[in-house]
Amino acid sequence: MTTWTPDPTFYPSPRLAMQAPAETLAYVALLDAVGAKRPDALGVVDVEPGSTSYGQLIGQVDLPNVGDELHHFGWNACSSCLCPYAPHPHMERRYLVVPGLRSSRIHVFDVKPDPRQPRLVKVIEPDVLAARTGYSRPHTIHCGPEGIYATALGNAEGKGPGGIFLMDHETFEVRGRWEVDRGPQQFAYDAWWHLGYDTLVSSEWGTPEMIEEGLVPELLLEGKYGHHLHFWDLQRRRHRQAVDLGAQQQMVLELRPAHDPTKAYGFAGVVLSLEDLSASVWLWHKSGDSEDWKARKVIEIPAEPAAEESLPPLLKAFKAVPPLVTDIDLSLDDRFLYVSCWGTGELRQYDVSDPFQPVQTGSCRLGGIVARAAHPASGPLNGGPQMVELSRDGRRVYLTNSLYRAWDEQFYPEGIAGWMVKLDVAPAGGMQPDPNFFLSFDPSLRPHQVRLEGGDASSDSFCYP
Repeated sequence: MTTWTPDPTFYPSPRLAMQAPAETLAYVALLDAVGAKRPDALGVVDVEPGSTSYGQLIGQVDLPNVGDELHHFGWNACSSCLCPYAPHPHMERRYLVVPGLRSSRIHVFDVKPDPRQPRLVKVIEPDVLAARTGYSRPHTIHCGPEGIYATALGNAEGKGPGGIFLMDHETFEVRGRWEVDRGPQQFAYDAWWHLGYDTLVSSEWGTPEMIEEGLVPELLLEGKYGHHLHFWDLQRRRHRQAVDLGAQQQMVLELRPAHDPTKAYGFAGVVLSLEDLSASVWLWHKSGDSEDWKARKVIEIPAEPAAEESLPPLLKAFKAVPPLVTDIDLSLDDRFLYVSCWGTGELRQYDVSDPFQPVQTGSCRLGGIVARAAHPASGPLNGGPQMVELSRDGRRVYLTNSLYRAWDEQFYPEGIAGWMVKLDVAPAGGMQPDPNFFLSFDPSLRPHQVRLEGGDASSDSFCYP
């Protein structure tokens, strides 16, 4: 009797995912470094130790247009396809769905025929996206139980509100806007969920007109960027609750819920505090039997004093370099949280076994606005740890150093020289750079989001503990 079996890279639980074979390839979004001069690209990096091309770019697919500004891409399908209430067990983790944040195009790459040389098989144009959803500027892609979720920063005109739309994970047809009732929500950025609690969580950056030409100091100082977490009824697609972190907490970006579906908590990174230029990580959680969600600051990272002449114009008056927490990642066992400080050039590791009391267990310095800390295989670096991705077993961390072209130029006026590195993680905590893995990119391209072959610590949702 012929039977179908699920994709072997789908795992019922995070425990089983941690036991999976190690990744051998990484996919990297490569951005035009100078703006509408050359196409962005999807790069393929060999991450298999012992390979003759270890740590090298072994494949690259240039896009057909210029000006896309690729951003947070993801898989068409993942472990959430095994969830009992919306099962799609015979889907494949085969396609990478890659949004262009500035162009509003969405690109679909097939990695199955040759994982080292993905094929571009579909492009969704911005007019189609606008007509079917009312949105533009797609930002983040997440594979969900019943389809592909995508966040968008703005409406079709590039203003507010931003929100979420759904795509079919087999045909890639854009289904439409996800929200039935958005309540007070206006800004968008990331979105994740607690499948076991029927809750979606979303965060806030700003509308396209607030971010596309760079950080607007007047808006920042007035506390006009996003500072809320939003909680939604996942099945009914209705806004439930907004939690205001305070107008001084500017730009609530990356969300990382607990991977164990029985745990009702997660972490959010905040880029900047107007009070003292510090950055922070906040814990959202449920309290007892209450239906309400709460949030509290559990990590604060201070700004570092700096000489005025060593700072870019945007920061000279403050005589300090802010950490600028631009990404976070959580290991699949919910033990270690990684926090990238793009401004100071530091990746921090925290033991969050008790999520209310994180304990710092590691630090690695690379680049930074002032420090320019070197890798063992490099001279002084610019940029800093920005996008952070973690292997399923939690033993390897991959970092890239570009944020968003217009913002790169404000904080690193000389331009970002793109690099990608790998850190090795000790089982009990602590990390150090792999001296044999330092990838320097062509000056015309800058690396951003990383996805790992077969999934990683920020790709999948699990329905079993």
